[in-house]
This record gives sequence, structure tokens and C-alpha cells, in this order.
Amino acid sequence: MNSAPARRHVLILGGTTEARRLAGELADDPALRVTSSLAGRVAAPRLPVGQVRIGGFGGAEGLARWLREHQVDALIDATHPFADTISSHAARAAADVHVPLLALRRPGWVPGPGDRWHPAGSLADAARLAPALGERIFLTTGRMGLATFAHLTEPWFLVRSVDAPEPPVPPRMEVILDRGPFTLDGEAELLRRHRVEVLVTKDSGAHATAPKLAAARAAGIPVVVIRRPPAPQGVPVAETPAEAAAWLRTTLARARRP
Repeated sequence: MNSAPARRHVLILGGTTEARRLAGELADDPALRVTSSLAGRVAAPRLPVGQVRIGGFGGAEGLARWLREHQVDALIDATHPFADTISSHAARAAADVHVPLLALRRPGWVPGPGDRWHPAGSLADAARLAPALGERIFLTTGRMGLATFAHLTEPWFLVRSVDAPEPPVPPRMEVILDRGPFTLDGEAELLRRHRVEVLVTKDSGAHATAPKLAAARAAGIPVVVIRRPPAPQGVPVAETPAEAAAWLRTTLARARRP
């Protein structure tokens, strides 16, 4: 009697909405075994369906070792568009172990009529630009990057993050602990209540956090938009979970285990 074929093992690096959606889309496929890996930087993350591991791998070498030991057949990097360190590690590990790799990246935001966007190449660039545009700054770049703004003693910062930030942070700062999705009305009220003069954000491209851009446009508030880093060279990119699932099935069909 022929035994059932072994399920193909897929590792999803994520924590993003797209990563959760992809895990959900693949969960019912009997030919697949899906593991989602979360970095563990959020105290109470939203967990995807299926098997989950939390924590780092120990760099590219540790990830390559994990791919070998757990017989991973395909790797999908669905981390945040600004998680360039883990994306670089994923590219190196996948190349070392000869595991196919895809980057799942939601499209970036595009400015429209009425937007007053000021592009920045990094957090440091944003820290130089923002104080020249206004004294009350709404900072939505995440708690991990606040040290870049800690030397700014004159502006007042409104900081929104999922978990409480740790020092070093700007001396004049108010923190709001919240998690999207956000609404246009809620964001507009937030800007009015705190008399925000400048918005600083990363080009994460998420629909859940886009209302702040529309609220800033309506209020005539300038926005410093930090450009996202590109995916590692040579790594194919999908923009939606459906595209990633199609890539996965095509790739696995072409690369059967010997």
C-alpha cells in the first residue's frame, strides 16, 4: 500500500496582517504544514491560525539551521516592510539552504491631491525634517525608533504605539497605547485634540493605519513619510496573500523532494 505523500513545510516570517491572512488561506490545504514565526517584540501579538513559534533565530546562520532541521520546503518573508534586518537574514539563509524565498510586501502609499508630503530616507532624516515643519509632532513610527528623536528637546511629541516605549525617548512626550485599525473620524479628532502640526510616519502601506494620512490632508498638516527599504536583491515580491499562495503552490509543484 502506498503511503500518503509527506506534507510540504512552509515557514512564514511575519506578524503582519498579510502574514495572518496567508496562514489562514493555507491552513486548510492538506498538502501543507504551515509554521508562522513572530519576532516577539509585541507583548500580546495577534496570532495566526496554525502552528506558531515566537522569538528570533540567531541571525542568518540560525535561520538557515532552523530551515534545515525542520525540513522547510519554502520560506515566505511577510514581515513589516521596514524589518530589513530579518529580510536580509532570510535572503542569506534561503540561499545557503537552497530553499525558495518570496517577499510578501503590501503596496506602499501614494500621495494624492492636497497631500503635503516630505519624503525622508530614514528615521534620522525625519528627525531633521520634522522640527522645521512644526512644534507639535505626531510620531507614528513605532516605539523601537524613538531613540532617534530623543535629542530633540524643543518639539512636543505625541507617540502612538502598541506597547509602552522604553528610554531613550524625547523629553516632551505624551504616549497613546493603541492598535489599528483606525478610523478617519478618530484620527481627525486626535489631530484636533492634540493640536498636531506635523505627522511623521513610515510608508508601511497598511490600510488599517492609512486614515491618519487622509486626516492630515483634510487638516492641511504636513507629513514626513519615511521611505521603505527595498526587498533584498533577487528575491521575488508578491503584493497580496493570494499572490503569495499562488507562488507557493507553483514553486512547490516545480520542486518536488527527491
